[in-house]
Amino acid sequence: MEQSNLRVNLPWDPNPRKPRFTPPPNTCDTHFHVWGPPDRFPYAESRRYTPPAAPIEHFWKMASVIGVERGFLLHASAHGFDNAVTLDAVARSDGRLRAVLRATDKHDAATLKQLHAQGVRGMRFNFIERLKTSAETGVFDGERLQRVAAQIAPLSWFIDLHIEAPLIAQNAELLRRVPVPIVIDHFGKVNLTQGVHHPTARAVLDLLGEPNIWIKVSGSPTRIAAGGTIEQLTTMAQAMIARAPDRVIWGSDWPHSDVFEPGQMPNDGDLMNMVEGFAPDEATRRKILAENPARLTDFG
Repeated sequence: MEQSNLRVNLPWDPNPRKPRFTPPPNTCDTHFHVWGPPDRFPYAESRRYTPPAAPIEHFWKMASVIGVERGFLLHASAHGFDNAVTLDAVARSDGRLRAVLRATDKHDAATLKQLHAQGVRGMRFNFIERLKTSAETGVFDGERLQRVAAQIAPLSWFIDLHIEAPLIAQNAELLRRVPVPIVIDHFGKVNLTQGVHHPTARAVLDLLGEPNIWIKVSGSPTRIAAGGTIEQLTTMAQAMIARAPDRVIWGSDWPHSDVFEPGQMPNDGDLMNMVEGFAPDEATRRKILAENPARLTDFG
């Protein structure tokens, strides 16, 4: 049954601009989603919003313009825990995609092995309470995180965290001890207006010195919409890259599930252009866009 009282998302910009620079071979978008089409892959009753259809074919059209050849497909909350849409996209990607599913500790070892064979390489936790659904509380749960980490460690998967900077700082010691790579989304949602020397930002940067901690310079428009400037965003990205040049990766966040006003939807070519400011030298861009994602997972 369709819910009529949910936010309806705007569609993404259908005309991505070609970037100013040429991304390196095997450039990987490590953070994107697909939605539907809902007549084939229905949306979950537990969803927080109703998105427009954004099938995998549309992602590849965008990717071909901005220079992306590979990707990490993060299963969208609009589809609940039915992984069909994500696994179908990965199956049809000729090995160019890896999947990250919503975290659960309900799978047995045989199921995890089957998912691995289908291209799954990670589990994602949502630890942001305002984004909770009937299936997820959004509350930080260190015990469940450690339980999932123990289950996926034999498969060399990683854990992806949608989490805000204060929670990262509060739980830094626990995150240091997790026996699998931890990938933090969207700059750790640091407050750009506070700057890189604020204690919370410093705690995130300090944690990035740990060999199991990775971060995505992704979700740039939402960081700016939260009150920052492109200059503050670039300064934060450069600080993160300086701290962990081998564990920073980039993602577009296509098709942009956050709330944008009409006419304000980001252009994905412009998002790729931001990487030039984050990493002005070509060798560092090659790490962020291609080499680091390839080390995090296996593209063969």
